[in-house]
Amino acid sequence: MYDIIIGLEVHVQLQTQTKIFCGCNTAFHPDQPNVQTCPVCLGLPGSLPVLNKKAYELGVKTALALDCQIATFTKWDRKQYFYPDLPKGYQISQYDLPFSVDGGIDLILNADTGATRRIGIIRAHLEEDAGKNLHDESGRGRASGVDLNRAGTPLVEIVTQPDLRSAEEARAFLEEMHALLTYLEVSDCNMQEGSLRCDANVNLHVHQPDGPKIATPIVEIKNLNSFRFTEQAVLFEVDRQWREYQRTRQTIKDAPKSTRGFDPERGVTYPMREKEEAADYRYFPDPDLVPVTITEAELNAIRATMGETPAAMRQRYQRDYQLSAYDTAVIIAQGKPFATYFEEVAKGCGDGKQAANWMTQDVLRELKERQQTIAAFAIRPEVLSAMVSRVLKKQLTIKSAREVFVELLQSEATPSIVRIDDVVAAKGLAIVQDDGAIDAAIAAVIARNEKAVADYRAGKQAAIGALIGQVMRELKGADAQAVREKLTAALSGE
Repeated sequence: MYDIIIGLEVHVQLQTQTKIFCGCNTAFHPDQPNVQTCPVCLGLPGSLPVLNKKAYELGVKTALALDCQIATFTKWDRKQYFYPDLPKGYQISQYDLPFSVDGGIDLILNADTGATRRIGIIRAHLEEDAGKNLHDESGRGRASGVDLNRAGTPLVEIVTQPDLRSAEEARAFLEEMHALLTYLEVSDCNMQEGSLRCDANVNLHVHQPDGPKIATPIVEIKNLNSFRFTEQAVLFEVDRQWREYQRTRQTIKDAPKSTRGFDPERGVTYPMREKEEAADYRYFPDPDLVPVTITEAELNAIRATMGETPAAMRQRYQRDYQLSAYDTAVIIAQGKPFATYFEEVAKGCGDGKQAANWMTQDVLRELKERQQTIAAFAIRPEVLSAMVSRVLKKQLTIKSAREVFVELLQSEATPSIVRIDDVVAAKGLAIVQDDGAIDAAIAAVIARNEKAVADYRAGKQAAIGALIGQVMRELKGADAQAVREKLTAALSGE
């Protein structure tokens, strides 16, 4: 019926201590408006901008991770428009000579199989952020205000090719960008504070019975600041455009590009204005800033600081730790500290799959219930790896290990390797190695469960489950597989 065509413009606040062209602090202070300003970011006469070298280096690091070509020569441009939160009357950005172009990123389409598709990156360029308009939403008619704390904050804008084909893919792309940028430590990507936000360009290519596809007018949905809102906004806009096309048959040739906002409470997009073209902004080179050049040696120095990307980590986890694509995706999605913790556990116990099972099930469940980060988790990697090692060495059953795990978290004592052994001894959880004790427990269970024994011997295989459970309760540390084998033999008269 139609193809969904989506391109994203992702705005990322770079993790610098000061703004891109002045020395004002970039810390987030929503309750203290206009305290992080100076003549430069206020646009006062006579003030001159000076480039923050750290912001440029972080921008280059981002572009390298996106496989972009880095320009050895780049310049700054003034993008001119009037808005209350833009005190200079223009934004310092980049127009025809951005510092990077022509990149791409492999987007995971299926976490179970690891299937990917390349999403092209048109450009990544640097610019300064605007301030923030503050409106009275109480309905009491109070005046609006402007907070210029954000004005001049360094941003890298990442512009994709229109390669995304669904709202789910748009969300997945943003999640991938969040992982990449936080692993690189170029941004904290805190969407609630505006460190990561995007504009979504959406239209439809409608299939015709005879002839080429027809494109509907492009709509840019502005300032989406959460994964969920992005997905919801695109879903609504696709449905709205399809209904509008059926009503008007309007195509991209009939109407200019327009912008819409998104109301998350109602789940709808709403009209804002027709989209400006480049000529409307009257771009021209900023006369107060010199162009920036970079050498291959300087690029190599930045490459040396990059570390491993999430995509490279996924490949290594599946190769070195024999993890599934799904387990790998879950671990990496939790962030770099969680992935580092996992690696320490895997190396400590020597079994990546068992380490992943504990991390993605028990540890992740406890973190969510306690609303904690892995950095605050009481059980440190060396303790968890020691406990998993005891399971692998058949000193503890998985069931008993989980009982120890819960006890370590509930105990007032600091979790330690010694504490594991104390809990095991106190609760009698060590695996029973005495075949005589197991045989005796099995004989006692068989003697007092004549009906279950008769049912099993009559062909009701499920009856053995209750018998195994009783043996396990008598011998807390017994190995369930060993008990099943011995019990089966006893019931068969072997």
